[in-house]
Amino acid sequence: QVHLVESGGGLVQAGGSLRLSCVASGRTASVVAMGWFRQAPGKEREFVGRIRWSGGETYYADSVKGRFTISREKVQYKVYLQMNNLQPEDTAVYYCGVVALGRTDYDYWGQGTQVTVSS
Repeated sequence: QVHLVESGGGLVQAGGSLRLSCVASGRTASVVAMGWFRQAPGKEREFVGRIRWSGGETYYADSVKGRFTISREKVQYKVYLQMNNLQPEDTAVYYCGVVALGRTDYDYWGQGTQVTVSS
């Protein structure tokens, strides 16, 4: 099992910034990648971006490319989502997830943190 806890959400005005954090515990040696997803009210959960744990390669959804940046503290198993130039359409609950060794899907999830962007 890998346990994930997100933090850093809040209320921000359009054009502002937030940094989300997610820390993993438990069987962290099995972490292959960590990703960020979000779910707005009435919508399905959507992919935001991810980082491969060994090499640090990142990949982003087109909707956030150039505004959001994922980074990690490798040894501490922490991942960050720096969100700049936030817009009201970024309002959602943000979740971090883990892809574990031998798996291709995100099997472990945090409880989520709310991000609200006012216009």
